[in-house]
Amino acid sequence: MFRKRIFKSIAVAALLALAAHAQGTVNVDTAKPDTANSGAPNKGRQAIDKAVAALGGDRFLHMKSRVSSGRIYAFFHDQISGLDLAKIYIEYLPETPPGAIGMRERELLGKKQDYSYLFLTNQGWDVTFRGARPIPDEDWERFARTTENDILYLLRLRLNEPGMQFDYVGSEIYLSRHVEVVDITDAKDQTIRVYFDHNTSLPVHQTFNWIDPVTRQHNDEVTEYDKYRDAGGVMWPFTIEREKNGYKVYQMFAEQVQIDQSLPPRIFDLPPGVKVLKKVN
Repeated sequence: MFRKRIFKSIAVAALLALAAHAQGTVNVDTAKPDTANSGAPNKGRQAIDKAVAALGGDRFLHMKSRVSSGRIYAFFHDQISGLDLAKIYIEYLPETPPGAIGMRERELLGKKQDYSYLFLTNQGWDVTFRGARPIPDEDWERFARTTENDILYLLRLRLNEPGMQFDYVGSEIYLSRHVEVVDITDAKDQTIRVYFDHNTSLPVHQTFNWIDPVTRQHNDEVTEYDKYRDAGGVMWPFTIEREKNGYKVYQMFAEQVQIDQSLPPRIFDLPPGVKVLKKVN
């Protein structure tokens, strides 16, 4: 029962998104948003280009796969509610299917890696010894929203989407770190605000908000990126922390990140002969 409770807590946390505006910023040089339609150079796009170069340039933009191994922690009201070992396989697709996400992901959990989550371009699966069950629609929507609004995913797969706009907000001090702030808005008018380290140009903090279509509740989400290391030509954060509406919900501490290594055969397939269970919403 305890393991089941931990498993459920980690599963929920892994699907939860990013959270509320973190405190601790001091304005240094806040400017009016610098849009691509103005005559002056687009400082927002310049900051984005610097970030891509810092992450690895062409090596980052053409990254095909990533494997992260480490520990993940789930939280409820800032208290640890679950923890486990995790090995996460990600494959970036050459093209993003319409109305879907542009990658596939497999999360193997536990010392024996005997239960997992499989996220395809338009559906997710909860895989245990009992069988494979499609995840609830709400959980899939949460995963897709988190993925599409993650700055690292956006820079890798959405950078040249039609209608994407990069507005330079200004320069600030965030947690004793000098950062450049950029608002990124897509064609659907969804905006994420990203803080880039002034010295390294790497993203260190991001926020976005959204309205629940059913409850009409306003939600604020944030992600912190830290401990960047060279993972084979690509700089990647080995520590990622997420919050939602002011509460910490998820942490991952990677021990190893590998870029463009050979992936196990059929890692993104359901196990052969697995029993397919009914979706429960």
